[in-house]
Amino acid sequence: MAAFPWHPRSRNYTSEFDSCRLEAVPVEFGDYHPLKPIIVTESKTKKMGRKGSTSSTSSSSSSSMVDPLSSVLDGTDPLSLFAATADPVTTAANTDTTRKKRDKDDSLVVGSDFEPWSSKRGEILARYTTTEKLSINLYMSSEKGKATTPGSAVSEKVRTRLEELDDLEEGSQKELLNLTQQDYMNRIEDLNQSLKDAWASDQKVKALKIVIQCSKLLSDTTVIQFYPSKFVLITDILDTFGKLVYERILSMCLDNRGSLPDNFTPESVNDTAKETCLNWFFKIASIRELIPRFYVEAAILKCNKFLSKTGISECLPRLTAMIRGIGDPLVAVYARAYLCRVGMEVAPHLKESLNKNFFDFLLTFKQMHGDTVQNQLVVQCVEIPLYLTLYSPAIDWILQCIAYRAPEILLTEMMERCKKLGNNALLLNSVMSAFRAEFIAARSMDFIGMIKECDESGFPKHLLFRSLGLNLAMADPPECDRLQILNEAWKVITKLKNPQDYINCAEVWVEYTCRHFTKREVNTVLADVIKHMTPDRAFEDAYPQLHSIIQKIITYFHDFSVLFSAEKFLPFLDMFQKESVRVEVCKCIMEAFIKHQQDATKDPVILNALLHVCKTMHDSVNALTLEDEKRMLASLINGFIKMVSFGRDFEQQLSFYVEARSMFCNLEPVLVQLVHSVNQLAMETRKVMKGNHSRKTAAFVRACVAFCFITIPSLTSIFARLNLYLNSGQVALANQCLSQADAFFKAAVSLVPEVPKMINIDGKMRPSEPFLLEFFCNFFSTLLIVPDHPEQGVLFLVRGLLNVIQDYTWEDNSDDKVRIYTNVLHLLSAMTQETYIYHIDKVDSNDTLYGGDSKFLIEINKLCEAVIAQILDHLKTLGQEETLKRQSQLALYFFNSILAHGDLRNNKLNQLSVNLWNLAQKHGFADTKTMVKTLEYIKRQSKQPDMSHFTELALRLPLQSRT
Repeated sequence: MAAFPWHPRSRNYTSEFDSCRLEAVPVEFGDYHPLKPIIVTESKTKKMGRKGSTSSTSSSSSSSMVDPLSSVLDGTDPLSLFAATADPVTTAANTDTTRKKRDKDDSLVVGSDFEPWSSKRGEILARYTTTEKLSINLYMSSEKGKATTPGSAVSEKVRTRLEELDDLEEGSQKELLNLTQQDYMNRIEDLNQSLKDAWASDQKVKALKIVIQCSKLLSDTTVIQFYPSKFVLITDILDTFGKLVYERILSMCLDNRGSLPDNFTPESVNDTAKETCLNWFFKIASIRELIPRFYVEAAILKCNKFLSKTGISECLPRLTAMIRGIGDPLVAVYARAYLCRVGMEVAPHLKESLNKNFFDFLLTFKQMHGDTVQNQLVVQCVEIPLYLTLYSPAIDWILQCIAYRAPEILLTEMMERCKKLGNNALLLNSVMSAFRAEFIAARSMDFIGMIKECDESGFPKHLLFRSLGLNLAMADPPECDRLQILNEAWKVITKLKNPQDYINCAEVWVEYTCRHFTKREVNTVLADVIKHMTPDRAFEDAYPQLHSIIQKIITYFHDFSVLFSAEKFLPFLDMFQKESVRVEVCKCIMEAFIKHQQDATKDPVILNALLHVCKTMHDSVNALTLEDEKRMLASLINGFIKMVSFGRDFEQQLSFYVEARSMFCNLEPVLVQLVHSVNQLAMETRKVMKGNHSRKTAAFVRACVAFCFITIPSLTSIFARLNLYLNSGQVALANQCLSQADAFFKAAVSLVPEVPKMINIDGKMRPSEPFLLEFFCNFFSTLLIVPDHPEQGVLFLVRGLLNVIQDYTWEDNSDDKVRIYTNVLHLLSAMTQETYIYHIDKVDSNDTLYGGDSKFLIEINKLCEAVIAQILDHLKTLGQEETLKRQSQLALYFFNSILAHGDLRNNKLNQLSVNLWNLAQKHGFADTKTMVKTLEYIKRQSKQPDMSHFTELALRLPLQSRT
């Protein structure tokens, strides 16, 4: 093939820039302009009457600046205008009704600020466990209860159902013994499922028998330490039963009007539903034993809504009184807890019933220390402190219900009742857990006085101080009492001998200390924690609490120079001996530093401490570490590196980067960040020292360059190396380090053959050629201003790069090689210009070195001819049917390159462009819109000075239709 000589067109970049600028258009007065004041017209409509009235509209204008979005707030949005047309009298009446209804609803509905029972369920099951063997009674079906014939009388049905209930109480049960806790829980779950299956198969009596049987289990305290968990499991079944009964009756209320509204009244319930509801209450009333009768009726308490408006308010006092017949105080208090739970769900406004349950409990409080209970505890080998903790979930729940949105005066009453009972620790603890933290905090010194007078034999005082501390972490006590509160609490905490008891309290009070005191007090607390937790390596069993202490400290101390100057902070960190825990703690510290540190720092205290923390994170990386974890650790370390600045002490800054490289060599993203930081440091040095390039400055820049040249080869990501070589070469060039820049660029060129066909991007294998194309485009932009080495020949870097491109094994179905060659052509065209489009200060590029020398231009033209030959050869290889579309796209791509960079006054080049145009359309794969727009561009350009030859070219470029 004959060579096509390349004739690049001369460019006047200044005039081209000017022609691309936006045209300034003068704005006439009164025309719209975005910065002019917005005129807002406000329309007000007044309606004079309901019928036959006329409306008057007034408009006003203002020229003040108004945010368009503010119209939503000032009532001019469509919905507000619509509302403005409403009858003001009717609107006021409706508003008043709505307000009354809302106020009423607020008193009835429990809000999201009330902690539900479901959130406590899991905690109770996890806390109250046993290794003792358990027993359970299973219902065994009987043949007595046979279905009646359709002709049976109603009285016969009733008699049969009563016999079925009697059958359960007469011994149709099977007792399973020696069950483990898990077996017991599985059996309870089986009963729950049996209940649902029986209900679904319309065996309502069987379902009731299952519920009665389960309720009886709540009278059994043979394994007393498991009782709270048993209560949770059994009441789940009761809840299911209550829901099934309620939904069944509700479904019977459906008629032509649809379902009942949420706030229905008994008058809207039909007789069939009421009769069914009464039937359920009659069945339950026939249960002989007190405990199952109480629990089952409480489970369907909500069904009273179908019978009368006052049904619930009448039943609650009666059920409360029923509990007085339960002799075991533990069983009784949980029955009260269940009644309070159901009461809060169906009638939270009936506070009197809640209070009555609690006060009844107080009247029976002495039973817990009676002979019956004591004998039971002796038999089961249960100590009184453990026994008292069994009451906590029930008492806590009852008090939570009572304290919900209760006035502060109720707390005063509760405190007085506690004092009358001798400041019982269990009761006092529940009071502090139930009432609002603000109420407790305001009476902190009163509570401390009551805690001091408590008898510690049953319920440890340190648990009371822990509960008080939890409140003080959420609300502030009077300022005058704060130090005394801390001293009183810590006197008790520091005397604790058991490390677990100690750390559970200390963890809570650390937050109070951080919240209200300084580094000095926090340091004292940390010293005390170290003193208690170091002996016998007690800290190994307290990592969660120790971790929590760190989190609390960094939550309140954002000045890390103050934090790290605390004498005991780093020794405290040394207690985290388990690597996984230590790394998590270090991550928390680094996240807090990155979040709260506003300004760059050079504080040696901070740097030394955080280098130690980052080193700990880095050293945890091994062959098994997940990539996501590596990225997270590297991100935290990089965040720290970016926040370190020594100002104009550039040598100290570089020394820090050198130290960081040696410490974090196993995390590649950190090394990449260090290279970028050093390059930035070199550029900053150049900017600061501009006009004062001393030998010392030059030596420092060379040291930065050397740092990068040494670090980059240690990276495993090949594109990270390529891009950093390019970036570092640019920095070296900007600092007039020409030989170092050449070294970087040569290293990049020599690395290209090692680029694999596929690379890993975020865990997925992707072709590398698009990334390589992007790299070459950036490289070409830099090579334009790189001066030739006096001993290497003309365009030695460009020639070397072309050789690498030629030798690289490209994918058969890829055209990236030709696209790269086309970009080379752009580069070579730019190199022929008398003055290049951009330069680097104090660096003479080839336009200055060669000054348009003919020999230099001849060398460029030779390279252009070789590149064009490669492009045309590739286009010929795409002549097969399956590659014609690619041929069309490349032909148009090359045509546009010639149009932008070639001198089309040259006949051969002009003819080549026409041939490429025709080739792009030859087989019908060209996009017609693109071809039309390209031709229109050529015609517009022909009107520019020195571009008249485009007129002739446009006439030679036909548009071919696809038909």
